[in-house]
Amino acid sequence: MAALMLREARAILLVLTGAALLHLSLFGDGYLRYVRRSMHPWLITAGVVLLALGLVRAFLLARTLLSPAPAAAVPHQDGAAEGSGSDGHAHRHLRAAWLLLCPLAAVFLAAPPALGDYTAQHTAATVAKPASAGFPALAAGDPLTLPIADFVVRAVWDPQGSLRGRHVRLTGFAMPKPGGGWYLTRLTITCCAADAVTYRVDVRGLATVPSRGTWVEVTGTWQPDGRTGHDDDIPVLTATSLIGVPTPADPYE
Repeated sequence: MAALMLREARAILLVLTGAALLHLSLFGDGYLRYVRRSMHPWLITAGVVLLALGLVRAFLLARTLLSPAPAAAVPHQDGAAEGSGSDGHAHRHLRAAWLLLCPLAAVFLAAPPALGDYTAQHTAATVAKPASAGFPALAAGDPLTLPIADFVVRAVWDPQGSLRGRHVRLTGFAMPKPGGGWYLTRLTITCCAADAVTYRVDVRGLATVPSRGTWVEVTGTWQPDGRTGHDDDIPVLTATSLIGVPTPADPYE
């Protein structure tokens, strides 16, 4: 009986996991809280495959239940039925399997939010040096809209100082700076939220300090301070304007 219930649990988990992936992928942009937009087709494919596997398992299980009962197990010499020694293991696996329903229920009932100010506060802002030797020319425009990651990497590692004198527009969320002031912050992911990297810009020149976690758009110019070429540098932006913006559907860069 325990082994049969374990097979039921596996089928249910496959169906619910597939349904959760399809729910996130097909109804809105909820999947962007966890992965990049380029992963969308793969999420749909994985959801379809898992759902199909779960339904096939459920069909085979139902056919087994409706088939004639097998003959009774032949007792061993010690009087125990054959296969009964695995009942304890089956029960333990069954309990562990049902625990997996908790995160699936969270996806359907209250999907966890995207990473934000809490993660940024507890993650060091390390600016890795680009593998390529140079930087492509900046586009025309005044102000020039840039991803925060691009601004930070150029400010720290570009020996030509391509940002010097350029009026830029950056979008991110506010984080308080130790000792006063604030950082404009954005998280960047390569594949999924598990590999998120924090980028910070030290915003100066404004009397207004946004509340923690507030999404804002800041316009200003890079302020070279001589501290470049180190992966722990945080560039400074002398801001000329700041406006509040809605939380973007895709919170990562």
